[in-house]
Amino acid sequence: MKKICILGSTGSIGRQSIEVCKALRFPVVGLAAHSNTELLAQQIHALRPKAACIFDQSQYAELKEKTDGTGVQLFTGMEGLCQLASMTECDMVLNAVVGMVGLQPTLAAIDAGKAVALANKETLVTGGKLVISAAKEKGVPILPVDSEHSAIFQSMQGNAQNRVKKIILTASGGPFYGKTRKDLETVTVKQALCHPNWSMGAKITIDSATLMNKGLELIEACWLFDQKPEDVEIVIHRESVVHSLVEYEDHAVMAQLGVPDMKLPIQYALTYPKRLCCDTQRLSLTKYGQLTFAEPDEETFICLSACKEAMRRSGVYPAIVNGANEEAVALFLNGKIRFTDIGRLVMDSLAIQYDKEDFAISDILEADRLARNFVRASV
Repeated sequence: MKKICILGSTGSIGRQSIEVCKALRFPVVGLAAHSNTELLAQQIHALRPKAACIFDQSQYAELKEKTDGTGVQLFTGMEGLCQLASMTECDMVLNAVVGMVGLQPTLAAIDAGKAVALANKETLVTGGKLVISAAKEKGVPILPVDSEHSAIFQSMQGNAQNRVKKIILTASGGPFYGKTRKDLETVTVKQALCHPNWSMGAKITIDSATLMNKGLELIEACWLFDQKPEDVEIVIHRESVVHSLVEYEDHAVMAQLGVPDMKLPIQYALTYPKRLCCDTQRLSLTKYGQLTFAEPDEETFICLSACKEAMRRSGVYPAIVNGANEEAVALFLNGKIRFTDIGRLVMDSLAIQYDKEDFAISDILEADRLARNFVRASV
């Protein structure tokens, strides 16, 4: 039994993580949300954690009022997230926040010696070098929660002595697979939020539609599994049954399959190395009948190309394309730019000059700021 702190508890992954913890009877000792005081307050009343955090400081008073009498200690802001991530009562931090905001609490958890179940890919995209180095120094495990990275991790079990030749990341292709750039010029927010296989939050759903999500996952996979970007292949797999694969030196390929359901990778991160009964549907291959695979269209979905180039340059360039994307997606969701502008702005952000191989968090934050300012100035 592990005591869990969930960052991003009101989001899709966070809500499912609470369900998994309930099923496992793992106590949830910490909860954090960005600004959803209504749902966070409900979760606090239901779970009675030791502490909770509302990131948006303007919502602190409302949350305090809604949770009066619970005895739960409340935090706010980035400092609050880091305090929650390093609380003594916690054994494992499940980081499911959205965006680069997840980097500092991940580092705080590692510094406090907490195991990390990572669903916030931006942590490794922006600060992979710092995070992996800190985890190794502290002897802290980072267990992937993303379905693709969990699949890779699972496919590597029992093969520590064998050399990995290639990682194969599968992608659903999102709602616009097969569309041309011209087709995408008139895409609406509503259309972009209709993912064919997964139910996710708005930002990650848009990232899936642009294939930015797969670019971020490529960068994350390089850090998690110590691979070069050229050794990570992206394959479009519309059915989302094969969650990812690992090819070994003898060309044997190991894969993890299952129905599209995030509860399995969440639970595996919490119970590793044990496998326990999980409340998911069983996979029937005969029901699917056939599984399809294709190459991604990087000329249309240029976010993927931008991420590959950022990882090739290394340094803070992954943080630059990530910051540009976060800003561009927010503008698109607010009706300020077109869908196709997202990829253009992410690619153009690579023109920012910030060559620095040895960097600190301050450099990552500055790269993020420059990227966001670049996008706003370009609109």
